[in-house]
Amino acid sequence: MGESEQAYVQNAFDTNWIAPLGPHVQEFEEAIESYNGVKSALALNSGTGAIHLAMDLLDVGPGDHVLVQSFTFCGTVNPVIYRGAQAVFIDSERDTWNMDPEALQRAIDDLEDQGKLSSIKAILPVHLYGMPAKMDELMTIAKSYNIPIVEDAAESLGSSYKGKMTGSFGRMGVYSFNGNKIITTSGGGALVSDDQELIDRAFHLSTQARDEAPHYQHSKVGYNYRLSNVLAGIGCGQMKVLDERVGQRRANFDRYIRFFSDWKAKGFRFDVQEQSEDTFCNRWLSALLVDPKDNGGLTRENLRIGMAEDNIECRPLWKPMHMQPVFREVPFYTAEGKVQDGNGKASVCGDLFEKGLCLPSGSNLSSEDWQRIETKLDELLSKALD
Repeated sequence: MGESEQAYVQNAFDTNWIAPLGPHVQEFEEAIESYNGVKSALALNSGTGAIHLAMDLLDVGPGDHVLVQSFTFCGTVNPVIYRGAQAVFIDSERDTWNMDPEALQRAIDDLEDQGKLSSIKAILPVHLYGMPAKMDELMTIAKSYNIPIVEDAAESLGSSYKGKMTGSFGRMGVYSFNGNKIITTSGGGALVSDDQELIDRAFHLSTQARDEAPHYQHSKVGYNYRLSNVLAGIGCGQMKVLDERVGQRRANFDRYIRFFSDWKAKGFRFDVQEQSEDTFCNRWLSALLVDPKDNGGLTRENLRIGMAEDNIECRPLWKPMHMQPVFREVPFYTAEGKVQDGNGKASVCGDLFEKGLCLPSGSNLSSEDWQRIETKLDELLSKALD
């Protein structure tokens, strides 16, 4: 937390704006619009809810297909299932770990061969761990087929590609302010777009689709997805420190780079690098690839468990959606085509999951925290490389 969040919350209590909507919601939305260069933002209670609304606005339903990045959290794909549609999972590329344009093209070609091109209602890429996806290539493909893109920018607030903020490229963009994100409203999200009509419709749906009438009347099914004025107050304060938080996360990443460079050891890599001056990553999480073939046999799990022995939490990267038991029957495409083995482990994102580890990345890591982290890493790497 910064210095102003509590003042915003206290103001909500002092002025009795505890109801779901209020002045803090409007201020928070305006801050999101201004920061990200979008015309309209709608503050919601989760990023998942924002994706769900986007699917509704695009009329996604049974018989439709949505092409979704496999390497992500389940909150990206679950809203597609809520709408009764068919998800199609797309592999990652090595540069950014995000949706592979070649794999995307393979999936579209295959669905076109099946006579299902018109059933593709959306493309849903993710800016994973804050790294912008290859939006030029993805947008070119999407525009050539007139398929709308909905960007999952839940992890990438503060990141940009060619001077444009993530979440502002597609027909709609989604942010998350969950407790683990770079800034938080405890729980929360936002849907953004340059299409005001879409956001107006989203507002209607997010407030139970209540008709204009003196009584409660509803002509269609809606949702209870709006963010409360109290939590929006936290968001107003958090937006004031967003750039500071981005700086802290990027400093974390740079420190890990220096630490592992000092070891001069193979088998520990930070492959997801900014490819050029066109890309700016918020470094939400610092993710390391651990290759036992090159580092004396130390695996990602050896490192995770070893750190946990000293109560230092590290986590594997997201387990790809096509490898999840609940989605075992969902089609999955790599740059080579549709995967037929039922699990897709021989894929870019499958390999990243097997080797990848998220290191402690909090904005408030202290010098004492860093001493513990680096001391334990020294110990574990020394044993493996002796």
